[in-house]
Order: sequence, then structure tokens, then C-alpha cells
Amino acid sequence: MARSSAEAKYRAMSLGICEEIWLQKVQADLHREFETPLKLFCDNKAAISTANNPVQHIELNIEIDQHFIKERLDNGSICILYIPSSQQVADVLAKGLLRPNFAFCVSKLGLIDIYVPT
Repeated sequence: MARSSAEAKYRAMSLGICEEIWLQKVQADLHREFETPLKLFCDNKAAISTANNPVQHIELNIEIDQHFIKERLDNGSICILYIPSSQQVADVLAKGLLRPNFAFCVSKLGLIDIYVPT
């Protein structure tokens, strides 16, 4: 389970980098400044380790992603930062969370309860 989870996160990192590059190009077309290097947050230390250490054995199906991510890391266009799972605000949209975690994520996203009387 842990290995497949790391592989899934690794593939998601590759897709996230593609989306960030696309957004960077859109901003450049609009003559807007963007922050470099692009920051990619990941809550899986094994996936981050694989991205930073190309010597690790990887399966063939993620080899292309590995080269893509490593190339971006080497040229300094991205940096991958660890973020604990408890601070993943997108989890509120995809997972059942305990009340304190739910309240934290909702507050970080700036969501409000429209049914609370004012």
C-alpha cells in the first residue's frame, strides 16, 4: 500500500508540474509576473525522496515522470516542499475529516456557512 501510494503521489506531482508550467505560460502571455521557482507541495516523503534521488529504483511506468520531474528540479524551475497531511486544505473537498481538521481546512479556504443567521 505505501509503495503504490508513493507512486500515485509521484504521478500526481508530475501532473501538477505540467499544470503549473501551463499556468506560468498563460501568465507570461498576459504579461504578468510569476513567482519562480514554482512551489509544489506534497505530503508524501517517499515521493519527494524519489524526485530528489534519481538513483532509487523505479518501475518503468513512472520512469518518464521521474525524468520530467528531475529535469525541472535540476534547472531550478520548481521546488518540492513537504506539507503535512493535516495541512492539506483540499482534503475538505475529498475526504471525511474530524471536526477540528474540517474547521481548520474550511477557515483556510475562506468558506462560510450561508445558513448561519447573521
